[in-house]
Amino acid sequence: MTARVLLVDDDEQMRSSTAQALELAGFAVEPLASGEEALALAGPGFAGAVVSDIRMPGMDGMTLLGRLGEVDPDIPVILVTGHAEVPLAVEAIRGGAYDFIEKPFVVQELATVIRRAIDHRALVLENRRLRAVAGKRDDVEVRLPGRTQVMVELRYRLRAIGASDADALIIGPTGVGKEVAARTLHDISTRAGRPFIAINCAALPEALIESELFGHEAGAFPGALRPRFGKFEHARGGTVLLDEIGSMPLELQAKLLRVLQERVITRLGSNDPVPLDVRFIAVSKVDLADLVARGAFREDLYWRLNVAVLHVPPLSARREDIPLLFLQLLRESAARHNIAEREAPPAFLSGLAAREWPGNVRELRNLAERFVLGLEGAEIGPAQGARLADRVAAFERSLIAGAIAAHGGRLRAVYETLGISRKTLYEKMQKYGLDRRLIVEAADEES
Repeated sequence: MTARVLLVDDDEQMRSSTAQALELAGFAVEPLASGEEALALAGPGFAGAVVSDIRMPGMDGMTLLGRLGEVDPDIPVILVTGHAEVPLAVEAIRGGAYDFIEKPFVVQELATVIRRAIDHRALVLENRRLRAVAGKRDDVEVRLPGRTQVMVELRYRLRAIGASDADALIIGPTGVGKEVAARTLHDISTRAGRPFIAINCAALPEALIESELFGHEAGAFPGALRPRFGKFEHARGGTVLLDEIGSMPLELQAKLLRVLQERVITRLGSNDPVPLDVRFIAVSKVDLADLVARGAFREDLYWRLNVAVLHVPPLSARREDIPLLFLQLLRESAARHNIAEREAPPAFLSGLAAREWPGNVRELRNLAERFVLGLEGAEIGPAQGARLADRVAAFERSLIAGAIAAHGGRLRAVYETLGISRKTLYEKMQKYGLDRRLIVEAADEES
């Protein structure tokens, strides 16, 4: 596969000529005029390198380096500098830059540095994949299981963000486990021993919302007979989860922005600021950018939250995980009810992966509960409403994925069970993008 390079330079002529030269050297180059464009393309799974001019209007190379470090500190960033900027570039290397090259440069020299950077990046990604597939499961993987790439990347970002003290934004549809991710962030942080306060912004009574969050002094309003800590103050030293942040009234959003920026609160009925040492984790099932466009969410608050972002994927984006995830939920449900675990046939597991799950993990967990209690049979049909060809393809893909999971990755047992040749199985795995190493838990984890 052609090595990918994001080339960031605000000088159009320089950007164009350098891109052409690097393409002739064998790279797949994406010329970009700003650092913001590079941030949109470089995620934790980015398999390439970033080359950026150090001096640009708006987001310069140093700022881009820092922002990319928040996304994934192992993304190689090569800075292009002028002679007078060399000391700055050396300082950037101490701060995480892969290398720098001084203007005017020979393209062959830049190409050599890029190749080294991409080789290094490939090793980093391969090591992550091997650890995720074959390594020992830690507490983060127990809480957010899955061997698909989207889950590997989610856990990597969660560990990276959890180790910092940065506020975070978690986005994902209903039932995917956003609060589980938030609680995990808290538990792997230095604040783990302090309070974790969950606030449902959609459920707070409008008349009492400020008092609930900021607290009040005696006499602040009728019925306020004594001083009271608000939830923000109660969480001092810990973490505040703002669930359904998009439902927060606009007036309160302005006050929250001030809290995020200044880390102080003022109780109702008081003029004395109270220092606040908390970490905020905001959660939303809708894209806050859409709410901003509709005028339902403050743009300045959106950008204040949109720094350390976690996207929790729906089950439709990780179908290969469904059979093993269901088995884990079965074990948990059986232990919770103190009853024997009920065996799920391979055909049943395959059928699970073929269905649509609008309720995501929550809906799958409910099914596991019913299955353990004997309220659900061992037959389950394919999803309804799709085109016949799509349904057939989805069912075939899920059947193969479920068989691989059910037989512990032993492909001979899979193709014999399915009644197909080894060659046909390999072709279909390639067709559907199935990798047994991302579907199957290592055998010793089950022993």
